[in-house]
Amino acid sequence: MIEKTHCIIAAALLGLGLSACSEQTQDSASATADMAAEDIENAADTAGQAVEDAAQAAGEAADRAVAATDELGDKAEQKAAEVEASIHNETVDEAKAD
Repeated sequence: MIEKTHCIIAAALLGLGLSACSEQTQDSASATADMAAEDIENAADTAGQAVEDAAQAAGEAADRAVAATDELGDKAEQKAAEVEASIHNETVDEAKAD
């Protein structure tokens, strides 16, 4: 009879121990999932900032390209007016007005 009682108590304690272990495992899994979610959020924030920085850099490069193109166009127009002025024996301003 005492052996049966000991077996029942041992089984109950073992069951409680497994239950506690399972709860601890669940807590660990939950904490791991929370940390993973935080890591994903941080990575998304970093990626978003990188995209914004790249877009800004591309916009600035496009602005510089437009300015360089305008400057080149102005120089070409000036040279064309100088050549025309030389050919027609007139001033550059007169050639630009033509």
